[in-house]
Amino acid sequence: MSSLPAITLSSLDHLRLTNLIERVSVKDFPGVTALEAELDRAEVVEPRDMPADVISMNSRARIRLHNSGEAREITLCYPADADADNGRISILAPIGSALLGLAVGQQIDWPLPDGSHTRIEVLAVSYQPEADGDYLR
Repeated sequence: MSSLPAITLSSLDHLRLTNLIERVSVKDFPGVTALEAELDRAEVVEPRDMPADVISMNSRARIRLHNSGEAREITLCYPADADADNGRISILAPIGSALLGLAVGQQIDWPLPDGSHTRIEVLAVSYQPEADGDYLR
């Protein structure tokens, strides 16, 4: 895997996700280990200082999966709200933790559950709670 791009998280997302990690087990949610690594390497900023083109929790974004060439709209959400058929991707899914904190134009190589890798590119962020002043989401 190539070097990881810099990521930015709001202090609220960092706190909420740290609390989530404390409540779930690696046995039930193997993706928690990847999420923990992402939190450890993130630059943490106040919500009002979040760049509007960065994927945060509950953001809607357009991404491209380079292994298939497919572009899709996703919403990054908490596990209870996940619904992959409707583009609602859990933060504990490998692709969810890969997208957290990435900005438009950034790409990341990420392992998939079957052991292969894919390159994910952020094409656009159409909604971000912090940019909308919604700090409760």
